[in-house]
Amino acid sequence: MFNNLLSKAIIVTTTQLTMILIAVASVFLVFILIAIIKMYKLKAENKKLMETNAFKDFEESDSDIPSGHLYGDN
Repeated sequence: MFNNLLSKAIIVTTTQLTMILIAVASVFLVFILIAIIKMYKLKAENKKLMETNAFKDFEESDSDIPSGHLYGDN
């Protein structure tokens, strides 16, 4: 009796399985969309920071940055 009840409880119909898979796929789709939105926001912020004067001042001040070679820098 218990074995028969347990086997009926474990059986999953194809409709139930399809609904579970759709729900899981929807959750992952939401995560992917959030990641894409964050990527574009970071890209826009990076572009804005690259256009600021602070970055340009850093590029122009080459005298503050030591050479990459330890020897032969005469």
